[in-house]
Amino acid sequence: MCARSANSVDGLDDRTRALIAERLGREPRGLRAVAVWDDRGEPMVIRVASLVEGKPFPTLYWLIDPALSLRLDREEAGGLIAKIQDEVDGSEQLQEFLAVDHRKHIALRESFLNSEERASLHAHGLWGALSSRGIGGIGNFDRVRCLHTWYASHLVVPNTVGRLVDEYWSAATG
Repeated sequence: MCARSANSVDGLDDRTRALIAERLGREPRGLRAVAVWDDRGEPMVIRVASLVEGKPFPTLYWLIDPALSLRLDREEAGGLIAKIQDEVDGSEQLQEFLAVDHRKHIALRESFLNSEERASLHAHGLWGALSSRGIGGIGNFDRVRCLHTWYASHLVVPNTVGRLVDEYWSAATG
C-alpha cells in the first residue's frame, strides 16, 4: 500500500530529485512536493505548481510511477477511457460525482497557491484558466480523458474515475 504525504520540495534529497527527473525524462518544472510515496520509499505522484514560468498550469498531480503509468497506458490503448465515458454518459449520478470531483480538485489546487501566484494570475487575467478547469485541466466536467491525471489525483484524494479504474482492475483480476 502507498503512503500519502505532502513533503515539501525543500525536503527532497538529491536521489529523490534525480529519480523524479529520470521518471519524467526531464527536470520537473514547478515541482512542489512528492504527494504519494510507494512502499519502497520512492515517489509515485508529484505535486507541481499551478503557475509555472508565469503561465497557468492546471495539472496539479503527475503520476510518475513507471509500472502504474505503463498499466494505465495499456488501459487507455485498450479503450478503458471510452468504457468509463460510456458509463458516465449513461448515469446522471456519475456525472454529478465527476463534477464534484472537479470542484474539490479546483479548491485543493487553489489552496496550494501562494499570495504572489494569486496576485499574478489576477493581474494577468489568467485566474479563469485555473478556477474553471478541474482534474487534468478539464473544462467540461462530465468528460473523462487521461487516466493518468485522474489516477494520480485519486491516489492523493480518491475520486470517481480512479474508483472506476480500481473496480475495473478488480473485476479483471477477480
